[in-house]
Amino acid sequence: MSNFKTELDKSKLTRLMWLLWILSAGLIALDGFDFFIIGIALPFLEKDFNLTSPQIGAIAVAAIVGSLIGSLTLGAVTDKIGRQKMLLIDIALFVVASIGTALAWDATSLIFFRFLVGVAIGADYPISVAYITENVPARLRGRMVIGAFAFQAVGALLGALTGVFVINIFTNFFSDSDIIIIQYGWRLMLGVGLILAIFVGFLRLQFLLESPLYYIAKGDYQNAELAAQELLEIEIEVTSESDPKPAENNLNFISLFSHKYLKDTAFASLPWFLQDIATYGIGIFTPTIIALLAFKNENNFINRQIQSAQGSAIVDIFLIMGFLIAILLVDKVGRISLQIIGFIGMALGLFLLAISGDPTINQHPNFILVFSGFFIYNLLMNAGPNSTTFLLSGEVFPTSIRATGAGLAAAIAKLGAVLGTFFLPIIKEDLGVSNLLYILAFCCLLGAILTYLLRIETTGKSLEDVNN
Repeated sequence: MSNFKTELDKSKLTRLMWLLWILSAGLIALDGFDFFIIGIALPFLEKDFNLTSPQIGAIAVAAIVGSLIGSLTLGAVTDKIGRQKMLLIDIALFVVASIGTALAWDATSLIFFRFLVGVAIGADYPISVAYITENVPARLRGRMVIGAFAFQAVGALLGALTGVFVINIFTNFFSDSDIIIIQYGWRLMLGVGLILAIFVGFLRLQFLLESPLYYIAKGDYQNAELAAQELLEIEIEVTSESDPKPAENNLNFISLFSHKYLKDTAFASLPWFLQDIATYGIGIFTPTIIALLAFKNENNFINRQIQSAQGSAIVDIFLIMGFLIAILLVDKVGRISLQIIGFIGMALGLFLLAISGDPTINQHPNFILVFSGFFIYNLLMNAGPNSTTFLLSGEVFPTSIRATGAGLAAAIAKLGAVLGTFFLPIIKEDLGVSNLLYILAFCCLLGAILTYLLRIETTGKSLEDVNN
């Protein structure tokens, strides 16, 4: 008997599959932009608002804390009200929060609105991964999910290019004074995020499709059949006989810590936690690290910001290249192998960066070591764990708690991001940048070890086979 899963797995990529993929990719690009543009804007914010060190840390970490809260709470809400409704709420929150960040009047208001941006970003992780994994053929699932997540790097690169563009515009038109760029440059940088949010919102309104698997899990076969026909572009009958409800359908948040699902939860969460300590700590402060390691002899504030922003844009290209490698290899090499190799590569890149900043080894800026370290780190991070952790979080949990489990995994990951972002500047001051980078390299090696010990291979398996 033909059923939805069978028809989905043999289906071509339909128009609606492409639209939901583009929507998810757009949301993730917005995430990448909003998370990483703040690293370029921070030096200007520091001077405009006369920020203290705790305020700088709070602004840098506000969106990540919001992302933790959003992932933890809104993933479960997504499983209750559906992927479609939650997406509409999420984009509305994005727009409102983006307006607030561009118009913030002091540090407190900026921290608040950056927190709201983070809540919206946090919701994106479970929504997007659930939306794609449930609505594309199994043979294409890995590439489609990672392809969408690759737009995080596109967003980060767009953030770096926006920073370079804004700084150059202000220095060309207001070269007589730094006050104008300090007061308005960061607002324009963050305001670009508002334009992106409006664009994604417009795209979202172009179609309203709920996941057929979500309806099946709820026992709503009438709507499941309509959604399946719209998604697959064929006539298909979806009934309780052809597509029975999952045997374990009364699952909830607590189920993630039960004996049956605890390993899934640990596997989806702990390597991602260790990866995000490094990913966000390094990612948000990439311009600062480049300035410290490569351009520490530049005394002019604006020149140093231009050089570090340009350096960020160059190394961010390798983020995109890493994702392309992941898309090509994820179904050939497998999720586990890519994740382990990626963690080891991240550790190697961080080790090279640590050597470049070690005063006992290098007394002067070593451009080759600095940029080689960043190239290797960014390339292998996105070819491995930054892609695979997101993908696996949407594959290892049953449909009825898929967004809840993915949300919990993302929340635990963002706890790592909070720790990395907030404590990284403090550890740098106490131990020096090189020792900090050595510590992050150790975190990456530990991530490789945990991936191997907890591994659950999902490559080539249907979601039902993985869950069983």
